[in-house]
Amino acid sequence: MTEHPVFLVTGASKGLGRSICELLATQGYTIIGLARESVELTELDNYLKSHNSSSVAMVCDLSQPEQIEKVAGEVVNRYPSINGIIHNAGIIGPVGNIFTVDETKWDETLVVNLVSVQHLTRILYPAMINAGRCRVTTISSGAAVNSLVSWSAYCTSKAGLDMWTRCLADEGRNDGISAVSVAPGIVDTDMQATIRSADKADFPMVDRFIEFHKNGDLVAPDKVASSLFELIVNHSMEQSGNRFDVRDL
Repeated sequence: MTEHPVFLVTGASKGLGRSICELLATQGYTIIGLARESVELTELDNYLKSHNSSSVAMVCDLSQPEQIEKVAGEVVNRYPSINGIIHNAGIIGPVGNIFTVDETKWDETLVVNLVSVQHLTRILYPAMINAGRCRVTTISSGAAVNSLVSWSAYCTSKAGLDMWTRCLADEGRNDGISAVSVAPGIVDTDMQATIRSADKADFPMVDRFIEFHKNGDLVAPDKVASSLFELIVNHSMEQSGNRFDVRDL
């Protein structure tokens, strides 16, 4: 048990997820950070515990349903009340023509970016109810509303995630659960580096993303996390179901 509000963050080891974890930790929250096994995740665990001994970073590969079952079960046992969830984890997936792209990788993108969100949240549901008030934030993308050539898996998964958020807002209201989605803009993360490395034959718009980087248009994850903080921890029931853009916050 912990007396501090408990927030769970996926994709916690790097990029925006890491920045959100660190910011919440410095503000007194108990953090559960989930990500694939890495040196960065171990470092995050040490950082979180240095602020709050009840916080933890846990290994969980969201592409593996059995890992979600195991880890989420452990989380509910250890943290009977969860005050917030930030579904941040996501992969860009295969970049390529919708007719010829690797089908296995396409499916995996939908699993990580969308299906795992439903799976994880269902298991956490008892702890969300116990909190009396639970705020869920999903990290959306401009790709959720604007199709991009060669990004069919990512665009589809993010559009689905936006609708899932609206459904959760509708169905969670009576349990004190609210849900909002937010587009974080162009964040300077490993995902952006992956996009810039794409072959132009697979992704005709790659030069545009290279220019974003060259022109300094990418925003540091820490800055984005700061902009999102109030929405994540204080969004209201009246705001539930809405989609926000970080540039408007």
